[in-house]
Amino acid sequence: MAFDKNSYEIDCSDGIVLIKNQNTTIAYCRFLDSGDIEYIYVNLAYRRQGYGMILIDEVKKITGKIGQIQEPISPLGSHFFKGIGII
Repeated sequence: MAFDKNSYEIDCSDGIVLIKNQNTTIAYCRFLDSGDIEYIYVNLAYRRQGYGMILIDEVKKITGKIGQIQEPISPLGSHFFKGIGII
C-alpha cells in the first residue's frame, strides 16, 4: 500500500525520529549517535506500509550509518531487520 508523503510529517530531535499525522503517532525510533537502534515502533494500523524503512533511512541520514540493533528484539522486529539485511 502506498502512502501520500503529504499525509505525514517527520520530526527529528535528540536521538528520536517521529513520524506523525494530525491524528496520531505513526512510528518512532530511538537511536544513538553511533547509529545503534535502541527502539523502533510502528503503529499497528500503519505496519507493512514502509514507515519502518523511513525511520531507518532518517537514522542513516542523521548518523551516517546504522549500527547495532539493541536487545531485546521482538520476533516482529527481528523479522523486519532480517528482511532489510541489518541482522
